[in-house]
Amino acid sequence: MADLTPAEVRSLVADILTELSGAGMPTPSAPPPRIPTPSAPTPSVPTPSVPTPAGAGTPAAAPTAAAAQALMAGASPRPQTGPTPRVEVADPTADRHTLGVLDPANPTGLTNLAASTGARIGVGRAGSRPRTWSMLLFHADHAVTQDAIFGTVPQSVLDEFGLFAVQTQVANRDEYLLRPDLGRLLSEEAKATLDQRCAKRPNVQIVVGDGLSAAAVTNNLGKIYPVLDSGLKAAGLTVGTPFFVTFARVGVMNDVNAVIGADVVVLLIGERPGLGVADALSVYSGWRPGPGKTDAHRDVVCMITENGGTNPMEAGAFVVEHVRAVVAAQASGIDLRLLQAGER
Repeated sequence: MADLTPAEVRSLVADILTELSGAGMPTPSAPPPRIPTPSAPTPSVPTPSVPTPAGAGTPAAAPTAAAAQALMAGASPRPQTGPTPRVEVADPTADRHTLGVLDPANPTGLTNLAASTGARIGVGRAGSRPRTWSMLLFHADHAVTQDAIFGTVPQSVLDEFGLFAVQTQVANRDEYLLRPDLGRLLSEEAKATLDQRCAKRPNVQIVVGDGLSAAAVTNNLGKIYPVLDSGLKAAGLTVGTPFFVTFARVGVMNDVNAVIGADVVVLLIGERPGLGVADALSVYSGWRPGPGKTDAHRDVVCMITENGGTNPMEAGAFVVEHVRAVVAAQASGIDLRLLQAGER
């Protein structure tokens, strides 16, 4: 077959489109036939409710020969007018524990296994093509983690507990994620502010930091802080001036205590969010932290959340008892463990 010239190709395409628009393509009054659905068990995965935009389900009219000629000549198609339809789906996180296995060999065993873990099991399909609902849930959970990491603690939360704010040497959230070392050091302005506004050498200094989850502080501070504050004072311990640290890492405890000189520093900080729990809080504590102290010299109570973790009020009571033990032993971390084991 001889090669066609560009003009002949355009003419041929236009003729084909004209023929299709006349009889070969369905028109708005003749919708396409429905494909029969085989009778199969209905999955237990919930089906999202998707509103149908106006005009949906009606096939668009076939392009005319004139439109085809314009496209072949390089003209831009005329943009559609009117708002783009908005499609909403049901919240996939509302029923995350639905099992997708249609006919499990051991239904009770599968239910018990799924109840014992937050892992994504029993979704009903393996391999590289997850079910739509599983994919929607995964992306929804990922979006929640991004909100937690890049979010900020509302000023109203700080005001509720009289927390003033200082900042580490980190300039912005991107730098915070890339430079953990800067999140362990207070800015010079922050040091000056603490020196001016904080009581020196208390038994316990409470510090709140955003960490990797602003949601952890926002959702849990109101429940754990009153228990901590009242419990420590009831134990006869003096509590220093509380404050908030923006862009905080755990190691900032050392820099804080270099200014304040407390016996014990208690840091409430947001944990790294996961795909299921994004608002977990951790409480780190240490006996007289300072330059050179590491994680080996600290203790931590983690996974403090009402979303499948330790209740914040219970965690607060536990931290109070732990701080009392630290003060009595004048040690924390591995040193405290060795003392408690009688090895030191």
